[in-house]
Amino acid sequence: MVTVVTGSAGFVGRMLVSALAQDGPVGIDRHPQPPLPGLTRITADLLDHTPEVREALAGAPVVHHLAGSPDVRDARPDAAQWRYRDNVLATGAVLAAVPLETPLLVASSSSVYGGSRGGRPSGEDDRLRLRGGYARSKAVVEQLCAARAQAGGRVAVIRPFTLAGEGQRPGMALSRWIAAAQAGEPLRVFGSMRRSRDITDVEQAVRALVELGNLAGQGCEIGTVNLGTGTPLRLGEIVAGIGRVLGADVRTVVEPAELVEVPHTLADTTRLRALLGWAPLTDIDALITRQLAYPAGAGPDATTAGEPPGPPEPVLQAG
Repeated sequence: MVTVVTGSAGFVGRMLVSALAQDGPVGIDRHPQPPLPGLTRITADLLDHTPEVREALAGAPVVHHLAGSPDVRDARPDAAQWRYRDNVLATGAVLAAVPLETPLLVASSSSVYGGSRGGRPSGEDDRLRLRGGYARSKAVVEQLCAARAQAGGRVAVIRPFTLAGEGQRPGMALSRWIAAAQAGEPLRVFGSMRRSRDITDVEQAVRALVELGNLAGQGCEIGTVNLGTGTPLRLGEIVAGIGRVLGADVRTVVEPAELVEVPHTLADTTRLRALLGWAPLTDIDALITRQLAYPAGAGPDATTAGEPPGPPEPVLQAG
């Protein structure tokens, strides 16, 4: 029996199966996955309930559920349907297929916090503030996980803060800014250069996921845990880092921020440190250098085709 990773063709999933490759993981994704020694690839949609997927999920010692619709700013007219399908219904399918006694780690999002409050780090026990459809869909995912736990199931909810690094989706801020700077164009910054983010290096985030999976497999109860650095980076500092790495003067254009663009994010890493003995650190210049060196077009496909089935996204009140 080997670890199963859903969403293994995505930004984090590809790196996670690579980190687990020596143990022969199984990767499940509806998009094609690059070949990797030691990796068993299953190309299937979680909602198709194929026997191969059911067998893999039922027989795994640990499951990392990363698959989902990831874009906070998804502007597609049917974005709510995709989020309901790929976040809520797909998670429900995984929860149904994984035995209650099997440790299951489910990716939620720091977006459920609605940003940090008064400069204070967001803690796992904070009241949720849901700004936008993406955050609401992740809160429903967490409710499904809570129901599994109440039924005696083993489940951990992981709330990653802004993950960045090589292979990041092209629509993410750091990717867009690097591309603009390379083209000699101004960098579009939403809201203010003083806004800040808890930028988490994807390499260290993956290391943490591996260790959390190992702990869960050894019987440790993870619960809900933030995955971040606990150190804020202002948008202006990130822009300056791009200029340093490229050795160029970069221009910026500040544009109005949408409601989903919270002013600040910051993780309380107390629980993560208690579990692992460490928390990620992000060297922004090194991270930008790695993104620049990553082959163009080698990252996960950010587009999805087809018509998603399912009812409209449910309304969930913050609480």
